[in-house]
Amino acid sequence: MPGVVTAKASNGLYVQDTEGDGNPATSDGIFVFTNSASPIAVGTAVLVSGRVSEFRPGGDSTGNLTTTEITSPVVTPGGTGGTIAPTVIGAGGRTPPTTVIEDDAGGNVETGGVFDPAQDGIDFYESLEGMLVRINNAVAVGPTNDFGEIPVLADNGAGAGVRTSRGGIVIRANDFNPERLILDDVVADTPDVNVADRFPGAIDAVVDYNFGNFKFQVTATPTAVSGGLEREVAKKPKDRDLTIATFNVENLDPTDAPPKWAELADLIVDHLRSPDVIAIEEIQDNNGPTDDATTDAGVTWRTLIETIDAVGGPPYDFRQINPVDDQDGGEPGGNIRVGFLFRTDREGLSFVDKLGAGPTTANEVVAGPQGPELRYSPGRIDPANPAFNASRKPLAGEFLFDGRRVIVIANHFNSKGGDDPLVGRFQPPVQHSQTQRIAQANVVGGFVEQILALDRKANVVVAGDLNDFQFSPPLERLKAAGLSPLIETLPERDRYTYVFDGNSQSLDHILISDALEQNDEFEVVHVNSEFHDQASDHEPQIARLNPRGPVVSGR
Repeated sequence: MPGVVTAKASNGLYVQDTEGDGNPATSDGIFVFTNSASPIAVGTAVLVSGRVSEFRPGGDSTGNLTTTEITSPVVTPGGTGGTIAPTVIGAGGRTPPTTVIEDDAGGNVETGGVFDPAQDGIDFYESLEGMLVRINNAVAVGPTNDFGEIPVLADNGAGAGVRTSRGGIVIRANDFNPERLILDDVVADTPDVNVADRFPGAIDAVVDYNFGNFKFQVTATPTAVSGGLEREVAKKPKDRDLTIATFNVENLDPTDAPPKWAELADLIVDHLRSPDVIAIEEIQDNNGPTDDATTDAGVTWRTLIETIDAVGGPPYDFRQINPVDDQDGGEPGGNIRVGFLFRTDREGLSFVDKLGAGPTTANEVVAGPQGPELRYSPGRIDPANPAFNASRKPLAGEFLFDGRRVIVIANHFNSKGGDDPLVGRFQPPVQHSQTQRIAQANVVGGFVEQILALDRKANVVVAGDLNDFQFSPPLERLKAAGLSPLIETLPERDRYTYVFDGNSQSLDHILISDALEQNDEFEVVHVNSEFHDQASDHEPQIARLNPRGPVVSGR
């Protein structure tokens, strides 16, 4: 086949026909797999012969699509030359679908469904695979990640779905934003950017596919202009607000470098305004990923508390239960767990210690003389339940605030690892991991129902990284237990705690019982997920509450 080299990778060439076949549903470009760097320069007219094959990145066990390539090639300079005009994606060119990724395959897109580039995102990008394209006036909707990828929208986001108030794009139950274009650095480097940073002018790229997404391999490093995004600071609480936060600190352990500790402490003190209670996720044991049967995390907790003090924060204490070694998932050897940080200087706040529970002890709801109580505080909820196999066990604790009991349940449901990719061959994508989260929500929801059965006005807070969206079945189960997700009190554009591949989404949640519902003021504090330099990949969030009910006596 004749063509012109449009870009070079370390293992091959992108080659495109100068004339094409005139059919926008078929690509005019292809990747030529040379297995090593080719000496042939970009812009050279070539004749290529070889075997046409379909390559599936990651292998047949993945849900990835295949890319068409020429293998065992013979590439000879010569033939009909010419200039390749990039195909514009967006205004003045081909406009990608903005809602539908794939709606007619009903299974494997490679063996079924109708090829419809005008309607389906997968088909749209498939029709451009291997071609040179142009993205004008791109705006970042996700930060540069560790792999040099930057999710963007063309034309400063004109015509895109629901934008966040800070420049991203938010998912909805039936819209996972196929208009996102992921710039990548296989051919040329990409810069470090944050959400809302812009790329005035044109970005040229060749269309590739890997790791569950079409990738746009930039042919030259684009120049970014800052969008001016700044880290948020929570509103100042009122004097008698009980402030409860949740924060995933991303595999925190004593081997982490001092800057991470200092940044986390600063976020807690200066951006969250030192909450009264924090449900913390992903605390690792005292030697982190070293897998030597260590499970205690006292050093990790105390280092965090000492760092908070060092940046001018108030005194904190912690409560947690060490897990059984290597039973709670996460980074091997790390023994991540959930736990509570709480202020010891806060007037009227105390943790109610009811000791005796170990890692396999199941907590219970008991009828006390002044309403529902916990058998153990802290105590894990049904830790032997198969729902928590290789996953973190929820931890329940009792607090008193101005003499009123508040039961807080810290959670970290199992991750989305193993799910089908959004832009993969199986459509609609199956969330294989969600079955376990539904089972986990059933356990936690059932525990909450036991509390509310004894007193429907009990003060209950369920908080943590639930690894699922506010419209998902696990969250619906928790709602059915009598809890309200505070993320739904925000405008739709602000319902996100995490950014993945440019999709702003809610994985972290605070849910409260009806006794607290009329007294809440809630914020997601955006300090991490929109920035390329982040202390954690999750956003903290904070609720300001006014517990109700009778004054009770603590223990």
